[in-house]
Amino acid sequence: MINFYDSFRKEKINFIPKINGEVSMYQCGPTVYDNAHIGNLRTYVMSDIIRRVFEYEKFYVRQAMNITDIDDKTIRRSHEQNIKLSELTLKYEEIFFEDLKRLNILKPTIVMRATKYVPQMISIISTLIDKKFAYVGSDGVYFSIDKKNNYGSLAGIKKGAEQKERISNDEYDKENPGDFALWKFWSENDGENSWEAPFGKGRPGWHIECSAMSHEALGQPFDIHTGGIDLIFPHHTNEIAQSEACYDKPLSEYWIHGGFMNVNGEKMAKSKQNFFKLSDIESAGFSPLVYRYFLFSAHYRSQMNFTFEGMVSAKNALEKIYKTLAEISKNIDTENNSSAINSDYKNKFEEAIIDDFNMPKALAIFHDLLNDKNITAEEKYFTALNFDKVFALDFKNKSFEVNKAEQNLEIPENVKKLAEERLSARQNKDWKKADELRLEINKSGFDIIDKGEGYICTII
Repeated sequence: MINFYDSFRKEKINFIPKINGEVSMYQCGPTVYDNAHIGNLRTYVMSDIIRRVFEYEKFYVRQAMNITDIDDKTIRRSHEQNIKLSELTLKYEEIFFEDLKRLNILKPTIVMRATKYVPQMISIISTLIDKKFAYVGSDGVYFSIDKKNNYGSLAGIKKGAEQKERISNDEYDKENPGDFALWKFWSENDGENSWEAPFGKGRPGWHIECSAMSHEALGQPFDIHTGGIDLIFPHHTNEIAQSEACYDKPLSEYWIHGGFMNVNGEKMAKSKQNFFKLSDIESAGFSPLVYRYFLFSAHYRSQMNFTFEGMVSAKNALEKIYKTLAEISKNIDTENNSSAINSDYKNKFEEAIIDDFNMPKALAIFHDLLNDKNITAEEKYFTALNFDKVFALDFKNKSFEVNKAEQNLEIPENVKKLAEERLSARQNKDWKKADELRLEINKSGFDIIDKGEGYICTII
């Protein structure tokens, strides 16, 4: 049974789906006004691992994700660049999905742009006004947190000082400083980005967007809501308040949040200008899959510190894995032996991933598999490919690429001559001379893999 830490209950729980064999999961998506940074992308890798683990365990996963293509940031950036809002957001949406693709993150089964669901948002806001959970101010419609008895339960806070400290400087027409905007009335800065509504022309607030889209895609309550720990307050707190107030049901049965990504000991954030994009680490010589591997070194709930030294270690480790699998694959039938999965290692791996998606432990088990001298090459190879359904590090294709590159190596003439002499020595059963010649070949940076009546020359 899959178990994980539930952020709402604040304890590990055994997952029980609403529908047997199915999982409905909502993931907070990007605000598409700029590139996602690698701290953001850590959260998407986390959600991808969660989905892959459920699919590994034979669940059907309905995963929905929103695209925030209208809010203060997107409108402000479109003004700065003097382009239409839709042009700006589509540009960054495409970049975002390209980043996901390069990280081998599965695209959610349902992707929803906020601007396509404004009528649903207006409907929720109208219901909240009718039920007295919301009120109309001079500049917009606000949710009254005083009307919601359990407001702040997810974040473990009480209505009062903490919220007021965060937003007490707002110059808005609120009854309580902690009240949050459901709808913002039109202003000149909004330009054409507005909709007519019974309570006044304007545009939605950030929090209402996810409530409308998750309900439209998955109903309420759905199984799992995921996101970064930074979204617990205020975003997820406010999502819960408005959704529960509207529908008289929990928003989500379970909540999973990922830890912060720091850089040089500080939280990575666009506001601090201390962030790296995926393209930045590629420019530094690291593939996106090296970053994915790097993330597996820490549990998803733990705080992580990004360093290029750590990336170097991850790169070396991943390249060694690819080379090891490439060597193994040279002497086996890589197409027709998938039944050779080692059950002991598979069971250990499965125990790790269903225990709060423990990727560091799963990775350690994988390395034990590769180093185990008591199992066959076929078992190592096909068990590795089985694990890669979760890792998504492209073991099969990358090991094939290593072999192909080695086949196309330009072998120096002196190495070719030594290799041929060694082959003759082996054919004459002169094993001592064959070993001596192999050492000479190694000194030139190459190695010999014996295969049948011939050999393959590779780089060490």
